Amino acid sequence: MIITTHRTFDKQFVKLSPKLRAKFKERRDLFVVNPNHPLLNNHVLQGDRAGQWSINITGNWRALYEFRDSETVVFVDINTHSNLYR
Repeated sequence: MIITTHRTFDKQFVKLSPKLRAKFKERRDLFVVNPNHPLLNNHVLQGDRAGQWSINITGNWRALYEFRDSETVVFVDINTHSNLYR
């Protein structure tokens, strides 16, 4: 699996606290090993976010991603649940 990030994700990521950045990296590594691990609560989104998927970073933080092809995942956004799903 190839993991990349979108510039929107990158802009949000640099604003995060070091603790949240570390938590994302921990969950990303878990995602690579087992995308369906229960801690991730990996699920497809609907509505305005159709075609994107979400994983849990913490209780309130989510990372959204898209599949570019069968081997490439692009993380497109990271933010709190309420900010992502307005």
